[in-house]
Amino acid sequence: MQGGAGGNSASWLAGLGADVTLVARVGDDAAGTTCRRELESGGVTCAFAVDPTLPTCMVVILLDAHGDRTMFPDRGANKAFSVDDVDLASLGLPAQPRPHLHLSGYVLFDAGSRAAGLESLRQARALGWTTSVDPQSPALIEREGVDTFLSWVSGVDLLLPNESEVAALGGLAAILAHTNEVVATYGAAGARWVGDGVDESAEAPVVENVDATGCGDAFNAGLLSAWLRGESQSTALSAGVAAGSAAAARVGARPG
Repeated sequence: MQGGAGGNSASWLAGLGADVTLVARVGDDAAGTTCRRELESGGVTCAFAVDPTLPTCMVVILLDAHGDRTMFPDRGANKAFSVDDVDLASLGLPAQPRPHLHLSGYVLFDAGSRAAGLESLRQARALGWTTSVDPQSPALIEREGVDTFLSWVSGVDLLLPNESEVAALGGLAAILAHTNEVVATYGAAGARWVGDGVDESAEAPVVENVDATGCGDAFNAGLLSAWLRGESQSTALSAGVAAGSAAAARVGARPG
């Protein structure tokens, strides 16, 4: 089953009609070839570096009876994602509508790929793009330190944490001292968008949680696809909640 935070969000974005390019590193193997083929068949443009030695990332996921999961990753080629793999200007994206960079926090937490993640944020800002980061893991925030993580994401337009990550980072006010706005997800309790002059919330529908894998990635895609079309924060929140809820109601991290 295909997965990975970046690939998941890219797939949902493409399914929602967005023009999306995924910048990543894969192995020179069947898994990497399959990953590219499946993403491209879903409308994602793949700007992949191919690692000659390390395999494509693999994650073993265990689901419990409530649809919650435990993950055991082997990052493989992901940990070798480097500054040389990042050249956003070369992607040839049009200046209008203004492009957006969305970064998975896993790239920053891995010491091997961290420089590439920071470089991608630097390049996006230099090009005048908007930016967002999903922290992905409260445990990794605690491992690296709150101040360290917030220094990495300082100045991003949107930080997209879940409830546990908000708590690990010291609350919404602490986050807003470093980022422009925060969109926090609270599972079945919905989501909230806060920032200077904005405080919007959206309720979540009641769905059976079949598989929580990739729900946050789907939420990010739903929210960003609407926001980047110029929709209001309220409408974008509702779009994010709808996509995340759709992901929770089915097995797998990507749209069918």
